[in-house]
Amino acid sequence: MFKRVALFLATNLAVLALVSIVMAIFGIDPATNAGLLLFAAVFGFGGAFVSLALSKWTAKRFTGARVIDQPRDETERWLLATVQRQARDAGIGMPEVAVYDAPEINAFATGARRNSALVAVSTGLLRAMSRDEAEAVLAHEVSHVANGDMVTMALLQGVLNTFVIFLARIVGRVIDNYLSGGRGSTGIGYYAVVFVLDMIFGLFASMIAMWFSRYREFRADAGGARLAGRAKMVAALERLAQTYGHSTLPKQVAAFGISGGVGAGLKRLLMSHPPLDERIAALRNAPPEADAARRVAA
Repeated sequence: MFKRVALFLATNLAVLALVSIVMAIFGIDPATNAGLLLFAAVFGFGGAFVSLALSKWTAKRFTGARVIDQPRDETERWLLATVQRQARDAGIGMPEVAVYDAPEINAFATGARRNSALVAVSTGLLRAMSRDEAEAVLAHEVSHVANGDMVTMALLQGVLNTFVIFLARIVGRVIDNYLSGGRGSTGIGYYAVVFVLDMIFGLFASMIAMWFSRYREFRADAGGARLAGRAKMVAALERLAQTYGHSTLPKQVAAFGISGGVGAGLKRLLMSHPPLDERIAALRNAPPEADAARRVAA
């Protein structure tokens, strides 16, 4: 919880500092823009938190995930028992467990609260992975929930949305005023400039959000190693590497899957997941105490 609050406050302070710098450069009086800032915050955070509140429903709808209420076979009984044990070890409430039909090896976790989340696995994962590998994937997803990653992402996205909405209109107003010769009226040029700035600032905001998404994947891998064992987590990632990062998850939940895309250059900056070889190396180079909790539990 402390790390989430610290990240939220640090991001807010950084955005406020940047806003102050931009206002100082353009000679903008902050008092006259309080309404715009409030508007930006309401829409920026509103969109992020509505998305978070609907995340479980959205994930089920777009993936066709079937929640396991009554296990149909031994595999589903194993899934429920494994997630229940890991949730207890991680100190969270039992998530809903679901299976969705997809050919690739993948899984995801989502939900607005740590004690009321959703963990789902693909049918491809159940077919291609051993029990030890699948256990590690489940531990990775449970760690996402325990770390509060969905809430943190919503907070970060809210700050970034506010930043984009506010600065695009402030800078757009200055540019339009300059181009119109200081007449002060808002014309079509203003809206055109704001549209372009929304795209530019939005791109930079996405880079920041995806940087944090990649960071939390390393944390979830470490959490998976603690819950299931480092060897199992490494084996699971090595199995995932055989799919070359392919994913059929809809974009609404793709960032929450265990497997992401691949890319280089600018595309790498917009990846929600680090390359699998980097994740494997990070686990192998982790200190011995990284999986101490699993040895104690055993």
